[in-house]
Amino acid sequence: MMVRAILFGVLLLTSTLPLGAGERMTLRVSPTVSFAPANLIVRAQIEADAENRAVEIVAESVDFYRSSEIQLDGDKAPRTNTFEFRSLPPGTYEVKATLLGAGGSARASVRSQINVIASGAGQ
Repeated sequence: MMVRAILFGVLLLTSTLPLGAGERMTLRVSPTVSFAPANLIVRAQIEADAENRAVEIVAESVDFYRSSEIQLDGDKAPRTNTFEFRSLPPGTYEVKATLLGAGGSARASVRSQINVIASGAGQ
């Protein structure tokens, strides 16, 4: 019985749930606080739509900018797209995901803020 309950819990956590009403995209960034040089994992969950052409992810602070873009195949594209930003220096970052449609027009945009703390090593 215990094994069945655990299996049910795992299935619930890993099942694909629809996005909230009206949400075309959600964003999860981890970790939200880390020591420099930081590696960030960014997951953009995108609702299937024939108009989706690309998703762009930007990590930006006062002194640093990095971006990445993945082409999407409309409603046949994977629902979750994962990006990794490596070796980010200290700073407060805004991580922004923009879902692009035909002609590069923005269809949706979501943001998250993370903090990369100086490690103190070598000081």
